[in-house]
Amino acid sequence: MSKKVYCIAQFQAKDGRELELFAALQALEPNTLREDGCLQYIVTRQVKSPFAEGTSMPIAFNEIWSDMAAFEAHCQRAEIKAFFATHCAAETGAAKEWNVCIYSDEPENFDAPQVV
Repeated sequence: MSKKVYCIAQFQAKDGRELELFAALQALEPNTLREDGCLQYIVTRQVKSPFAEGTSMPIAFNEIWSDMAAFEAHCQRAEIKAFFATHCAAETGAAKEWNVCIYSDEPENFDAPQVV
């Protein structure tokens, strides 16, 4: 078990703005990869496969952070706040929808005393 935080951040671009949104997300990678606690930060795009026919937003970040504090510090960086303000919150932004979720590999209550 670990204290790692796994983040999946998905994005749906507005019609005709897919390349713009993907490029804006790719631009976040270099600085983020230098952050303390960043173990993985990769923007990906969905590809078709008969073995993976699920539904999802077509652009996704796959992130791994050393702990919750590192993830939360990342979210407070000016560059990340500016991306969300410009591309998500602003009516003129390239993102139509977005969904950011975090996960843990620790079972719930894994440190709880065991009842015998």
